[in-house]
Amino acid sequence: MAAPRFWREAPSRYNLVATRCGNCGSVSFPPRSFCPKCHRKSVGRMERFRLAGKGSVYTYSVVHEVPSELDMQKPYVIAMIEMDEGAKLTAQVIDVDPKDVHIGMRVRATLRRLGDEGPDGIIHYGYKFVPILN
Repeated sequence: MAAPRFWREAPSRYNLVATRCGNCGSVSFPPRSFCPKCHRKSVGRMERFRLAGKGSVYTYSVVHEVPSELDMQKPYVIAMIEMDEGAKLTAQVIDVDPKDVHIGMRVRATLRRLGDEGPDGIIHYGYKFVPILN
């Protein structure tokens, strides 16, 4: 990812900023300038807001093979998370045995290091999800 694009997207990536349509009320992540449901009727009516960071696993997959350059623990879980506000997003679920992940599992967002551009380059951070312990 190019550095300018990375910095432009940083506020929504770090803060889970979404948009709510002032016309139909649907929530989109990442933020959009128009609603994917009601289209033109929403132009100028999209309200930005921060997601609370909690949701449930909507669906998931356990990845067993990882390219060596990614330096990731394997296996790992990638999931579609349905946020409490209604938006769905894709993220890694961490700090849990993949065998314990299940649809409906409650999770919360956490900021983690995603990678870097070499020893003197930009360090990339982003969200991942951890289980909510009762």
